[in-house]
Amino acid sequence: MPEYVNWLRHASPYINAHRDCTFVVMLPGDGVEHPNFGNIVHDLVLLHSLGVRLVLVHGSRPQIETRLATRGLTPHYHHGMRITDAATLECVIDAVGQLRIAIEARLSMDMASSPMQGSRLRVASGNLVTARPIGVLEGVDYHHTGEVRRVDRKGINRLLDERSIVLLSPLGYSPTGEIFNLACEDVATRAAIDLGADKLLLFGADLGLIDENGRLVRELRPQQVPAHLQRLGSNYQGELLDAAAEACRGGVARSHIVSYVEDGALLTELFTRDGGGTLVAQEQFEVVREAAIEDVGGLLDLISPLEEQGILVRRSREVLEREIEQFSVVEREGMIIACAALYQIADSDAGELACLAVNPEYRHGGRGDELLERIETRARAQGLKTLFVLTTRTAHWFRERGFVPSSVERLPSARASLYNYQRNSKIFEKTI
Repeated sequence: MPEYVNWLRHASPYINAHRDCTFVVMLPGDGVEHPNFGNIVHDLVLLHSLGVRLVLVHGSRPQIETRLATRGLTPHYHHGMRITDAATLECVIDAVGQLRIAIEARLSMDMASSPMQGSRLRVASGNLVTARPIGVLEGVDYHHTGEVRRVDRKGINRLLDERSIVLLSPLGYSPTGEIFNLACEDVATRAAIDLGADKLLLFGADLGLIDENGRLVRELRPQQVPAHLQRLGSNYQGELLDAAAEACRGGVARSHIVSYVEDGALLTELFTRDGGGTLVAQEQFEVVREAAIEDVGGLLDLISPLEEQGILVRRSREVLEREIEQFSVVEREGMIIACAALYQIADSDAGELACLAVNPEYRHGGRGDELLERIETRARAQGLKTLFVLTTRTAHWFRERGFVPSSVERLPSARASLYNYQRNSKIFEKTI
């Protein structure tokens, strides 16, 4: 089977979930200049064709710097924020205007044999962001540098309802007719919050948040962000992370940080279970919980391959439906990726841990330990003193977690009478 067929089938739930959702996408000026920009445009067009309501916010920092240098002007910053005097504002307007036109031109392409063919997009922009001046801070006058005061929620939603892609530039206007230079991160965050967007997608140079060991951090809660910001300092990755957390605190369900360098990073993040960037979300991306009857199908998908290999005892759908209350599961994006069951042994204060299974793609991530802890907690709550486990392949895993070798004679009689000598499982027990 071609790989793309399998990928499309796995992406189908996400296609359905994203339809009619509002995504605010922030692309910094560096991303617009990058060679991968054309691919990003194609991916945005694909999202639009799949029914996603798109608000695109672009930045302009490097383009402004280029114009300042051309005119022999020195850029001035305070606390990492540009001071926009009258001469700088001319460069800002020039850079933003040309960028907006260039992006609209890209989104207007309809060339044969290209991903844009037949898209027939309408791009809408205008005075949709009201701004106010930052003013004087610590004795420093920021002149025409501003901050978002209000986003025209009704106007943007009306344009989205008409199937337009809304393009927001890092410029804002005051009721007195003044123009202010804004941070694109501020525009994107406020737009996502005010619109009640389903997602805020922030492009950066890196795959996402990179930890101190150089590894990608795939998921964070907003309350975990300050510790990372302290480590990152004032670099751009920190700015993106701060914007993502602010959006979540403002009611946006999920914020994503993805790479404008990596081809297809946006689609990978949106249409695969593990994504390709960093997710900041209020709710848990992965949760350990008790199983429900709706989980039977997912449990069968998980344990059937292990049953065929003889690792687990076979359980029919009927048995699973009858015993579903004994199971705890790990759910990731609607998929059951691990499970374990607790059976209280009749006429004893012992229980059996059974059917511990983890999807091969998610092993070595601590899910087995999470489920073991869950089962032990449930067992203690039921007043059980001893936990037995019968296994043919994972003896060392259980021994490393405090289980000691046992025997059929040690099993309570109700369980010993059911022992399958042909299967010859090793028996372990643990006092809890």
